[in-house]
This record gives sequence, C-alpha cells and structure tokens, in this order.
Amino acid sequence: MDPKQREELSNWMSEIRRDLHRHPELAYQEERTTKVIKDHLENMGIKTRTFEKTTGVLALFCNRADGPTLALRADIDALPVQEKTGAPYQSQVPGKMHACGHDTHAAMMLGVAKLLTDNGEAAKIPGNLKIIFQPAEEGGAGAKALMEQGALKDPDVDWIMAPHAFPDLEAGTAAFFRKQSHASANRFSLLIHGEGGHGARPHNCIDPVSAAADFIKATHSIVARNIDPLNPAVISVGKLRAGNASNVIPDLVEIEGTIRALDPETRDLLIERLYTACRGLEAGHGVICELDVSEGYPPAMGDEDVNKFMYETGVEVLGPDKVSWLPPSTGAEDFAYYMQEVKGAMCRIGSGNRAKGITKPLHSPLFDVDEKMLITGAEFFHRCVLKYFNMAQDA
Repeated sequence: MDPKQREELSNWMSEIRRDLHRHPELAYQEERTTKVIKDHLENMGIKTRTFEKTTGVLALFCNRADGPTLALRADIDALPVQEKTGAPYQSQVPGKMHACGHDTHAAMMLGVAKLLTDNGEAAKIPGNLKIIFQPAEEGGAGAKALMEQGALKDPDVDWIMAPHAFPDLEAGTAAFFRKQSHASANRFSLLIHGEGGHGARPHNCIDPVSAAADFIKATHSIVARNIDPLNPAVISVGKLRAGNASNVIPDLVEIEGTIRALDPETRDLLIERLYTACRGLEAGHGVICELDVSEGYPPAMGDEDVNKFMYETGVEVLGPDKVSWLPPSTGAEDFAYYMQEVKGAMCRIGSGNRAKGITKPLHSPLFDVDEKMLITGAEFFHRCVLKYFNMAQDA
C-alpha cells in the first residue's frame, strides 16, 4: 500500500469509528450500527446479508461455492457505561459507550473490505470470504444467535479469525495465543433468606447479612484452596444488596457474581463448591439459600494451526519486534461458539499509547484507543485473507 492510500484508508476508518463511537447501541439493539455498516458495504458493491431475528450483517465475497471459505468476525455492540473521556467523538447516548473497542473492530473490518475491493482482489478470491459484523457479544451470545441463523453455512466456513482491541499493548503491535484465548464465564445469583428484625436484638433474628459475609469469604477460599495455583480461576462477587435501614436486620440478601475457568473440569468444581458453601450457610446460620448458576460462555479454544498462521502473518506485516505471544485471559468471549464448530483463533491488536495517556482498561468509562490501531488491524487481516487463499490453492 502506498503512503497516500494508507493515509486515506486510515482517515476513512477513523471517521467510521468515530461515528459509531458517538452512537453506541447495546446488544441486539444495533439497528443504526447495522445500517451504517451495510450502507458502507453496499456502496463498495459488496453483497450483504442481514438477519430476520437479530441485528448484524454479513459481507459476502462468494466466488466459488465449493472453494475454501474464510470468515472474519467483528463484534458491534456497546456497553451500558457512561463515557467520561471528554473526547470530541464522545458518546452522545447517555449511559451507553463503546468501552470495549467494538467500534474499532467494525471500522477495521470495513477497511479490509475496502482494500480488497479497491485493489481488485475481491473478484480474484479463489473461494469465499465472509466478514461477520456480529451483535451482542457483551453477554448476549450474539455469535450463537448468528450461527443458529446459518452465518457459518452456505458456504460452510473452514477457518474463522477475529481481532480485539488491547490497551495493554502499544498501537502498531499485535499479540497472539498459542491455543486457548479466553476462559469460560458463568454468572451466579444467590438469594439468602433470613428472618429480619431489630438491629439491637440480633438474637431474635436469622441474619442473612452475616451469612452473606461468610459466603463472600468462602468464595475466596474456594479458589485459593481447591484449585491449582498454576490453573487460573476466578470467583468474583460484583453485586450485593441488602436492607434499607441501618438499624434493621433484613429478611433477604441478594448476591451476584461471575465464575471464570480455563477448563470445564475446573468450572464444574467451582460451581460444586458454591453449592457446598450454600449448604454450609443453611446449616450454620439457619438461612435458606437459592443459588442459580447460568450456562455462560464456554472456554474459547483456538486452533493451534490458525494461531500459528496468524502469528507468522503478524511477523510478516508488522515485524518480529512488534508481535508477541500471550497466555490465556480469564475474560470470556462468545467467539468461543464459532470455534466449537470450525477452526479459529483470536488475536489482540494493540490500542494503547502511553505517551498520549491512552492506557485505560477495557470496560472503563475512560477507555479510548490510539486510532493507529485501525490501519494495523486492516493491513494485518488483509494480508491474512490473501495468504489464506494462496495457502488453500497450494494445498
């Protein structure tokens, strides 16, 4: 790519990213986002497909039905976060923000589509390419919803790849996983029923707050004393609600939290121990516990060959000093559903810039990116597309 084309593409992607950033939409509400992406694709002459049951859109480069098929995924939903960056492109929607970089993923993949069409490469693909602009990654299992509507079918996808913005790495770099990229995620909710009364006479009550305190302490020891320290696992309580007055012991405490594990056996053990802890509360405090654990996202198990392919492509595009390997994250990703069906892998695209103070973590109300990442991601995935089909032809 010559410098002028590179600059023009960078500016074009930045405009798209900032437009999406100003107008964030939550899971399964991405009506405007879907339309904006679809309009850009159709303006480039690219065939698209939308879905009856969900938001989201596919870009389809289908040249040979029986040829190899590659898919790229960009998630497009935002988070229920009030933005505090003060950026000129700050969210215009109260309580909603692209705090996880999904706006950058969408802009980046539109950049890949533009490179393929502008360079005349789209028509020469000896197979099929799908770019999946997917809704509802943030807890809505949008990947699963699109799979149920045939996103990986007709033609059947062979490999799938996806990026994710990563503020821990400087823009202009990328990082890869050797196999697994993310943990499983299960949400739990617990109702602890007691018998309320006067705070001055706790002996006349069954105190669910005291039981809740023991439960929270137990969650810490479950991981520390049941799981190998070399096997990452997490139980975190994120919500605790009890009572309305300082001198009243309430009848009920509500607790919600998350369970993360890298393998199903560890996840099952953590869940089992939570139920055991609840039985202990009932015996020791006289409370009644109602514990519910959601199904949650499965572990994201990438394919070693796809991860290696992406790493080696990163070396070619960015240089060996700009790429690295990462250990699995205890975060979760619905991209895991795709990888249960076809070979796939995710990578991290550096989005930080320490010199500019762009260091805030994902999901922070102060999260922002160095937009240099957009051209990095577009050039990288463009090379992945070309290299994949050259490899498939040689096979």
